[in-house]
Amino acid sequence: MPSANIKNSEKYFHMLKSDDYVMGSILLNSGTKKLKPEAFVRAGPREVLHFDPTRVRAAVVTCGGLCPGLNNVIREVTLSLLKHYKVEHVMGIRGGFNGMTTSDFEVISLTRDVVKDCHHQGGSILGSSRGGFDIPKMLAFLDRHRINQLYVIGGDGTHRGANALSEACTERKLNIAIIGIPKTIDNDIDLIDRSFGFQTSVEAAQDAILSAKTEARCNLPNGIGIVKLMGRSSGFIATYASLASGDIDLCLIPEIVLTDELLRGPDGYLAFLLRRVQERGHAVVVVAEGAGEELCGKSAEVDKGGNRKLPKIGEFIKNEIATYFGERNIPNTVKYIDPSYMIRSVPANASDAMFCVILAQNAVHGAMAGFTAFSVGLVNNRVVYIPISRIVENSPRMMNARGHTWQRILSTTMQPQRPLSPAAVGESFADKPFI
Repeated sequence: MPSANIKNSEKYFHMLKSDDYVMGSILLNSGTKKLKPEAFVRAGPREVLHFDPTRVRAAVVTCGGLCPGLNNVIREVTLSLLKHYKVEHVMGIRGGFNGMTTSDFEVISLTRDVVKDCHHQGGSILGSSRGGFDIPKMLAFLDRHRINQLYVIGGDGTHRGANALSEACTERKLNIAIIGIPKTIDNDIDLIDRSFGFQTSVEAAQDAILSAKTEARCNLPNGIGIVKLMGRSSGFIATYASLASGDIDLCLIPEIVLTDELLRGPDGYLAFLLRRVQERGHAVVVVAEGAGEELCGKSAEVDKGGNRKLPKIGEFIKNEIATYFGERNIPNTVKYIDPSYMIRSVPANASDAMFCVILAQNAVHGAMAGFTAFSVGLVNNRVVYIPISRIVENSPRMMNARGHTWQRILSTTMQPQRPLSPAAVGESFADKPFI
């Protein structure tokens, strides 16, 4: 694409060169020596700009579910473009991709005044939605509004859409940069250390867990509290929230296949919970929303984003516990708490707020330098530009059920861990090292 080839007028302490890279893996052992090294372009300002700032018309869109930090990213992308690069215009697209393909939503102008306080609010000032992806209509939208930089904030499905849109722009030789900023409280986007909002959601889940513990401890005899947390394909939130709490007796995640034997067998979860309640008088269970499909059954129904609707695992586990205790004539009280939407709609905490600033600023630096079809993320604690095609290649990622993090859960809860066959752990982990 034609480049403005303009010298960056901003004064930065460090301008990155074309040979600045970050290694994808910093581990070295007999297994990694056989792998082909992978490196990513290090994020940051460049000396030469591809886009003439005075001719940049940028747009920002948030897609999919809500997540702590969305407004922080919107604000910082806007301020970086307006304050640092002094671009012509920044537009906010309301309602996700639907705002580009339907007439249901009016676009807004993102100015310093509009975004100045939005980072103190949860949610997205642009709103969000699922679906609405239509390449011809999206290209027409970009052309109609003369947009040459599109910042797409979303998860795995959103990134797949952004990648397809970027390919369409390249095929048509359009000088439009498509930039992804990974967003998911599930933390299931591949390659990156973590996604923004994840730490805030883990923190917000602590209130629900503490409430469940209080209910379990105070409802005599034999109280049990259950907390269902988000985690469609991966159990990162459930696992990290359980470890942070330190009060969890049993944690269920999608990566551990829930068989009838593992749940109801003599050495299974229900028998373990009974023993724990008899020992301590109460118990607390955390379950990820995507766990247990093997027993509950998989739904054929999908939402507008193409995600399969999940069975009600929390209620299923509650009924299983009540039935198991009842069959043994053991009185019990089971309290079920579902804070799913509460933990994703809160404002970002200080750690995530700072993280959002870093991601957003570097997304703008990358776009102005002429990079496209990339997503900005943290790899080995360094901010990098990752090709979107590479990110979606193996997303959504799952937690290694033979890794250190899950081992910490087992050592903390002492919950049953058998069997660890490929059938019980999931085929995708059968040949994974203990990392």
